[in-house]
Amino acid sequence: MADIEMEEDHPRLILHNFLTEDECKELEFIHKSCSTIGYRPNVFSTTLSHLIATNSAHLIIPFLPIRDRLKEKVEETFGCEYELVTEFTGLISWSRGASIGWHSDDNRPYLKQRDFTAVCYLNSYGKDFEGGLFHFQDGELKTIAPMVGDAVIYTADGRNTHSVDEVTSGERLTLTLWFSRDSSHDEDAKLILLLEENVLLKSNNVPWSLLPLPASDNMYWFSPHQASNQDIGFDIRLGRLHALGFDVYYSRDMNFGSDLSELLMEPMQLARRDQLLDHKFVNVLHSLQVAQFYFWEGCKSQAFTNEVQSGNTVRLSRSQSEKITQVNSVFLKDTKLVETVFQSAGQGYFNLATFSAAITEWEDYSCKLHKEILLSLPQWRAHQAIYSVKFDV
Repeated sequence: MADIEMEEDHPRLILHNFLTEDECKELEFIHKSCSTIGYRPNVFSTTLSHLIATNSAHLIIPFLPIRDRLKEKVEETFGCEYELVTEFTGLISWSRGASIGWHSDDNRPYLKQRDFTAVCYLNSYGKDFEGGLFHFQDGELKTIAPMVGDAVIYTADGRNTHSVDEVTSGERLTLTLWFSRDSSHDEDAKLILLLEENVLLKSNNVPWSLLPLPASDNMYWFSPHQASNQDIGFDIRLGRLHALGFDVYYSRDMNFGSDLSELLMEPMQLARRDQLLDHKFVNVLHSLQVAQFYFWEGCKSQAFTNEVQSGNTVRLSRSQSEKITQVNSVFLKDTKLVETVFQSAGQGYFNLATFSAAITEWEDYSCKLHKEILLSLPQWRAHQAIYSVKFDV
């Protein structure tokens, strides 16, 4: 890990290869499986509290060792050992058109608790996206071209005013954390309460207890410039499935003159080209998590072929194709916009046998992480209690 030296007037440090590529790919899988509309136009986010709220708390586990390593590095670098709490942890991606002008990370009265920032880059400029360069306003280290695994840490005040260029193509993905000396803003205290309310009630550790529960539909609706008009844009869950080469099929008859807001909570199947896959998913978020898991694992094994393989599929009938078209007319209104926002991946590569295996592997992966969070929670709670005493909370 090669570190660029820190300037006294502009305290900041870049850490090369701070994360492994495998760590970055796992966080990318989580984000593309679970993200919602973000805080700015053309931005998507995944927070730890959102993962808990959508019955995906087990997906917090990959974050925990990274958070600890980052906090230790920030405390060591800035000489504040054992003084900091993590204020926020989130995955943030910037799609085409996203940018932000000059600012510091504590530039609002409600952000003054932020003392330090850490940004980890999960993919690379020039390979996965164009644009999106990070600039500091002053100092020697002025421009950073994001590279997978690199991290930059800096004070959140005006000494490190910065901006991000507009992303022109692809999806720029980061893990972002803020740290505070103010223990009343400790993210862990809030997360532990949420986990105790949600996870311990599901400690039977069976696969169906770990199925995701979508948030409200408006959290998944993307439209240009964050316009609220439902006549333009698309549901990002269907959009990401479309980018992977899938359509969504509901078997029941639908009245498209009525409110369909609950439809995406219902059981459904995936279709690919003219084939309907036989597996039934509990909801569209469930299917998205499995599909993203398949391509994440498939990228590691490269077990793809160019055609849909023989197996449990049936050719779509005319009426089934019409139902898919009807669903797309409501939730996927602009496929060209989808393809601009989310680059297509896996459109020509799919193996039914390995996809069927991925469903079981996704369940095993979820159960494994669920066991880990049940084991980690008492230690996490005890650690947080020590900090509470230390800071006299």
